[in-house]
Amino acid sequence: MVQKAKILLVDDRPENLLALEAILSALDQTLVRASSGEEALKALLTDDFAVILLDVQMPGMDGFETAAHIKRRERTRDIPIIFLTAINHGPHHTFRGYAAGAVDYISKPFDPWVLRAKVSVFVELYMKNCQLREQAALLRLQLEGGGKAAGGDSKEPAGLLAELSARLAAVEEQAEALSKQLDDESADAAAVATAAHLERKLTGLRRALDALEPGTGSTSSVPSQN
Repeated sequence: MVQKAKILLVDDRPENLLALEAILSALDQTLVRASSGEEALKALLTDDFAVILLDVQMPGMDGFETAAHIKRRERTRDIPIIFLTAINHGPHHTFRGYAAGAVDYISKPFDPWVLRAKVSVFVELYMKNCQLREQAALLRLQLEGGGKAAGGDSKEPAGLLAELSARLAAVEEQAEALSKQLDDESADAAAVATAAHLERKLTGLRRALDALEPGTGSTSSVPSQN
């Protein structure tokens, strides 16, 4: 069973949160509410999120301040933030949003289809990164365990490498399709950059697997895929 990605919705107005849930429910992911910046930071202490939709105007800690806290934390600094705002004070205000670490800045009222499409890209990138980390962890675990697969059954090295290679190939194929989709849709630069980073990590893992083929190198170290 594939685990769903979590999407953090931050807005001090319940009706806005309800509207966001209605728009994003079609993605079939886990939607988490936060009614303030403080509540959002608390949620980020324990859960991992694929993307954050963050209202700019909130009493107390506003969206800009909340984003600054998120970007200062090592655990959360790489989570994409999409700012949502009901005001538009021109280029300077928009620039402040991007300077705070946002990957996008959307003014209300926004097109529900466009917002859903943008969020879906970051969800898919998040899921691919999760798959990559799982494959890297499996590779390290099985190598350190002398080739024992889940359940305790021992496998020949050639069979183990073939299985891992096949699993990695499936992730590579999905990542390639996603990159082509981003190119075709002229997606946000941040999404394209994230996809390129994912492909670089996949390339590193593929090289590590190739190096484990008999007669090609040592199995003493496997690069970490953080």
